[in-house]
Amino acid sequence: QVQLVESGGGLVEPGGSLRLSCTASGAASGSIFSLYIMDWYRQAPGKQREFVARITSAGSTNYANSVKGRFTISRDNAKNTVYLQMNSLKPEDTAVYYCNLVALGGDNYWGQGTQVTVSS
Repeated sequence: QVQLVESGGGLVEPGGSLRLSCTASGAASGSIFSLYIMDWYRQAPGKQREFVARITSAGSTNYANSVKGRFTISRDNAKNTVYLQMNSLKPEDTAVYYCNLVALGGDNYWGQGTQVTVSS
């Protein structure tokens, strides 16, 4: 089984920063973690879940236009963890943030999500 646990969410003022973490365990941990594509998605109230950022096994990244230049995705394979550094946060970034693991066979695994609220 694959388990993903997100952390690092919270309440922050506009312009502030947060760093989210997503740690994999179970069948996704160990040296195999480095082979997986890892994504961050988010879902705001009343809206569909949307793509935020991706990092491949080779370390290539891509971002949604709405976060480009403000968010940075990274990974530490030794810790089975992917991060999302979020700077210059805006109220419209308020959402539940989910990490997603794309397994080698194409299956997707999701964490339980972490709430990010940007408000003064």
